[in-house]
Amino acid sequence: MRYMASYDLMETLRNTNQWMGATAQAFASYPAFSMLPNPALQWTAAWGQVTERSFQRMVIKPDWGIDSLACDDGRDHLVEVHPVLKRPFGDLIHFNVMGRAIQKRRVLLVAPMSGHYATLLRSTVKSLIPDCEVYVTDWHNARDIPVSAGKFDIEDYTQYLIDFMRTLGPDLHVIAVCQPVPLTLAATAILAKEDRAAQPKTLTLMGGPVDPDANPTDVTDFGHRVTMGQLEQTLIQRVGYKYAGVGRKVYPGLLQLSSFMSMNAEKHIRAFSDQIIHTAQGKASDHDKHNKFYDEYLAVMDMTAEFYLSTVERLFKNREIAQNKFVFKGTLVDFADITDVPIKIVEGGQDDISAPGQCAAALALCSGLADSKKAIHVEPDAGHYGIFAGSSWRNNIRPLVLDFIASNS
Repeated sequence: MRYMASYDLMETLRNTNQWMGATAQAFASYPAFSMLPNPALQWTAAWGQVTERSFQRMVIKPDWGIDSLACDDGRDHLVEVHPVLKRPFGDLIHFNVMGRAIQKRRVLLVAPMSGHYATLLRSTVKSLIPDCEVYVTDWHNARDIPVSAGKFDIEDYTQYLIDFMRTLGPDLHVIAVCQPVPLTLAATAILAKEDRAAQPKTLTLMGGPVDPDANPTDVTDFGHRVTMGQLEQTLIQRVGYKYAGVGRKVYPGLLQLSSFMSMNAEKHIRAFSDQIIHTAQGKASDHDKHNKFYDEYLAVMDMTAEFYLSTVERLFKNREIAQNKFVFKGTLVDFADITDVPIKIVEGGQDDISAPGQCAAALALCSGLADSKKAIHVEPDAGHYGIFAGSSWRNNIRPLVLDFIASNS
């Protein structure tokens, strides 16, 4: 699989499906056919529209879509996405509300690098902007990064987090969501030992696999079912000639998407069938619930091969974080070094990706931290996405996180 031809073939199949959808919609929508109404043509046009949109979204980075914010002064203030620090594999960005007084609470939202763009946290950002100065780790698609930029593995990822925290300085509250939770914890432990002035004021860890074996799921247990050789041979491909990262070894986002969708295949098939029906009946809209979800869910990005493989081997197979054996640049990281950074754990009771207990393992690792500085909340009815988006986040989790930040500011 490690050939550019394999990557180009996958892109060709995606492109062909997009073209077939566009062709079906254009053919079935030909004006002359409206003289003799035919339900079959309506269904064909609807299928084509849904198909083209779905396959087109797979190669488009979604926009943040946060243009303005209504503030207490009764005016709408423009929101500018401003890069604070630019790096080859990811930027540190700030959502600057123009004309608004600088907020006292400064939050770094660490977005996952797990196949989707940072825009997956759009609703989380929207909900935090009114009360905080929000910064986000905006990771880049590996297919667009030239080979000359070098490698990027979990230690490089951790170094990026350390650099971002140092750049933002003291009085920073860090919220890590899903995949980056264990590495954010490691970055905090490194700063606690090497640069205490740069360590965050608080650390909120949400639904991340600190100890994947604490409560295994199909996703976290995957690393035990296959060997590293099998993963490298079957999942790793070289970026094709179409993109700037030509020749770079990656774990393609399309493969990640197909594996996640196969976990709930019936649910996704039913969702797309219903959307075709709604489109044929004229009930679908550009921003309906289906399109809002799948426009984001289908927009996938490639990860560098070294990042994906080192994540599986070191965090899932060898459980270096869970066993307090994580090595960073040749030095053992000791989580007991975290002694004065309050930590709050948030888990979803119905999380089928990072089940309850996996993230909570961070509290036991931080043996140097007083119990009074540790907190945990399990949202009973929330799934994986529900802990940072949707009603569970808006109504229950967000207020708790903001209270935690306020009480430790």
